[in-house]
Amino acid sequence: MAKKDETKDVKDLKDLGAAVKTDEAKTEASKSDEKAAEAPAKREKKVDAQGRAYATGRRKDAVARVWVKPGSGKVVVNGRDQAIYFARQTQRLVLNQPFLIVGSVGKYDVVCTVKGGGLSGQAGAVRHGISRALENFDPTLRPALKKAGMLTRDARIVERKKVGKHKARRTKQWAKR
Repeated sequence: MAKKDETKDVKDLKDLGAAVKTDEAKTEASKSDEKAAEAPAKREKKVDAQGRAYATGRRKDAVARVWVKPGSGKVVVNGRDQAIYFARQTQRLVLNQPFLIVGSVGKYDVVCTVKGGGLSGQAGAVRHGISRALENFDPTLRPALKKAGMLTRDARIVERKKVGKHKARRTKQWAKR
């Protein structure tokens, strides 16, 4: 009689195991539903009444306020054309990198004001601002810009001068004899 009870217990355990498996599957399904609900909402287009997307870009001590709208590819920096404001070709290349990455050269007009720092830092700030404004205008461009590192703010800044030194690290000349 004990033998019969053991087999009955085994059958019950099998049934119990199947029930546990279905319960686990249900909880996993509900967890995946919760994750889907917790996932960030789709990014939306952020455009003002004139159809422009705005963003701020920063690099070193430079801060750029950038507005992007569909147009012929004209870039105006502090009221002047980019070729006049950024005389060096390398600075203009830096400025236009976001358009090259997303393949939209000549499709957007840019108006920006930039303050602080030197021309190199200002070019980097405008590039950062253009990238962020393009993302605000068309959120589908985000993966390409993110992969290229255009949306990340370059945190490198000038190291401060230390007391008793000529510059940040340059020490006074020292003679052994």
